[in-house]
Amino acid sequence: MLKVAVVLALLASGIALYLRCCSSNLEVPILPETNWGSKNNGKESTEIRPFKIDVPQSVVEDLKYRITHRRTYTEPLEDTAWTYGISTKYLNTILDYWTSKYNWTERQALLNKYPQFKTTIQGLDIHFYHVRPTNLPKDRKLKVLPLMIIHGWPGSVVEFQKIIPMLTTPSPNHDFVFELIVPSLPGYGFSEGAVRPGMGAAQIAVIFKNLMHRLGFEKFYLQGGDWGSLVSSNLASLFPEKVIGVHLNMCNFNRPSSLFWGIVGSYIPALIVESEHYSKFYPLSTAIKTLIEETGYFHIQATKPDTIGAALASSPDGLAAYIIEKFSTWTNKAYRDRDDGGILEKYTIDELLDNVMVYWVTNSFTTSARLYAESTNSAYRALKIEELPIKVPTGCAMFPHELLAQPKSILASKFHNIIQYNYMLRGGHFAAFEEPRLLADDVFSFVKKTEEMTKQSEQKK
Repeated sequence: MLKVAVVLALLASGIALYLRCCSSNLEVPILPETNWGSKNNGKESTEIRPFKIDVPQSVVEDLKYRITHRRTYTEPLEDTAWTYGISTKYLNTILDYWTSKYNWTERQALLNKYPQFKTTIQGLDIHFYHVRPTNLPKDRKLKVLPLMIIHGWPGSVVEFQKIIPMLTTPSPNHDFVFELIVPSLPGYGFSEGAVRPGMGAAQIAVIFKNLMHRLGFEKFYLQGGDWGSLVSSNLASLFPEKVIGVHLNMCNFNRPSSLFWGIVGSYIPALIVESEHYSKFYPLSTAIKTLIEETGYFHIQATKPDTIGAALASSPDGLAAYIIEKFSTWTNKAYRDRDDGGILEKYTIDELLDNVMVYWVTNSFTTSARLYAESTNSAYRALKIEELPIKVPTGCAMFPHELLAQPKSILASKFHNIIQYNYMLRGGHFAAFEEPRLLADDVFSFVKKTEEMTKQSEQKK
C-alpha cells in the first residue's frame, strides 16, 4: 500500500509540474474591444453621467397588481421544507410582505445613498457606484487605493450596501483606505446587456479594464465572488500590468488538473490538504452530490437562457421564487431543511426584495442569464482563458458554506502567487451580503500584505 501511495504521489507531482509549465507557456490572447451595443454611429461618448435609480410609480403599482392577482400555488409535499425548491407556503409570506409592507420609495432612497454613474463602454451603458473615502483624518497620511468589487448571479450591487462603508472608512490599524468602484455586470440591473452574441466573462473583463481606465485608474485592486471571481481572475490573467492584487471569495478553477488532484486527495489526503481541514473538501462524493443538486439552474441558463428569461419576465412572484431560493441553499445548504429556508438568518426580507427589484424594474433577468451561455460555449472555451495562470498577488477567503471551494494546493497550479488563504469562521456564497465585516477585514489583511511586499520589492531595486 505504501508503494502505491509513493507511486501516486510521484505521478501526481509530475503531472502537476507538467500542467503548470504548460499553463505558464500559454499565449495570452488579445481580445478585440467589440462594440456590444446598438450605438454604432460615430465616436463613442466618454462622458461620465451621474445616475440615480428612479422607478416610475406606475411600475410599482403594476408589480403589486401582478403579485396580488397571482394564481394559487400547489401545496408543498408534507415535511419537505425547501428540499424540493422554495416552499410555496413561505413564498406566500414573502409576497404578502412585498405588497403590504415593502416600501420601494424608502428602499430606492437607500440604494441611492452612494454616488452612482453611467458611462458608455464598447457600446454599452455601464452602471457603477463610485465611492470615495470620507472623514479622512488630517493628522495621518493615508494612501487611497482603488478597488473594484464585482458581484455575480443572482446578486447585484445590492449585495455591497453594507460592506461599502466598511471599506471606505479609515481604520486605525491600516495606513490605507479604499476608493471603491462597484459596477453592475453588463446585462445585470442598470447596466445594458449585449445585443449580439459573444460577451462572456473574459469580454466583461475587457469592459471593466476600460471602465477603470476611463476613471483614471491605471493600476488597481480587485475583489469578487461568483461571476465577480471569474471576471476578476480574467482581468488579472489578461491584464496583469493593471492589477496590483486580486482577492476572491469563491476560489476555484475547472481544469483536468484540478479534478485529478481532487481525486488524488481522496486517496492521499496529506498531499492535498491539512488533516484538520479535510472535511471541508471531502469526501469528494459529498461535494459532487451538492453540486449536482445545486446546479440545475446552471445547465438551463447555459443552454436556454432566453426560455427561462421569458418564463420569468412577466411574473414577479416567479422571479422572486427563482432568485430567493438561492439565498437559502447557497448561504447554507442545511437551511433547506427549515420551513422558512433560513433566509432570515443572514438577510432581511427587505434586502432580498431589493435584489429582486433590481432584476424586475430593469427587466434584466434574460440578459443576466445569457452570461452562462456566453461563458461556456465552444467558441469561448476555445480561447482557453481559464487555463491562463494568474501571477499577481492573490488572496482567497474560503467561507465554510461556499458551493465551489478548493484547497490551496490545488489552486496553486493556476494562482501562482497566493499570499493569503484564510478559512473563514462562518458564511457562504454571498460573503459581502452575509458577513460584510469578515470579508472586509480579510480584504484589508490581504492588501496590507500586498502593499508591504511591493514596498520591500521597491526598496531592493
